[in-house]
Amino acid sequence: MSNKTLRWIQGLFAPTQTPDTRADVTGESAVAALLVRAARANDDYNPLQVAAIDVVLSRRFGLGPWDCAALRAKAEKLEAATGDSVHLTRAIKDVLPLEDRPAYLRDLWEVILADGQRHEQEDGLMRLVSNLLGLRDRDSAHARQYVQARMTEADDQRPLAR
Repeated sequence: MSNKTLRWIQGLFAPTQTPDTRADVTGESAVAALLVRAARANDDYNPLQVAAIDVVLSRRFGLGPWDCAALRAKAEKLEAATGDSVHLTRAIKDVLPLEDRPAYLRDLWEVILADGQRHEQEDGLMRLVSNLLGLRDRDSAHARQYVQARMTEADDQRPLAR
């Protein structure tokens, strides 16, 4: 067997190498990637949740529609390449002081609840994320309740269809 064939066979069994995204992780991209992870938590990357991500990015970073879409696209790739949430939350903690993190939990819940549904996987992710961000489950529950109340209030203010 030639060396070339042997290397080819070894390549079949070698672990696939993913590019190291650590150098590309900025606080802004980590914030966006965790929003994407929240939307994907139940394996349904819903268009309503995608739109909610763009709204949050626009509000949080003052971006226009094109810049939001570009940051979200980058975040989608980063989220897919990042195995666990620890790496993302570590970068987020570098840019979000502790007092600003409850507002970020509200952003995450806004994305999760944008499709009008709540799933066990999303609840589990939020328990993990709130802990990794140095917050309590109670902080996450308050953030969720705040978002749900705001969504109900917005529904109540919509004109009835005729």
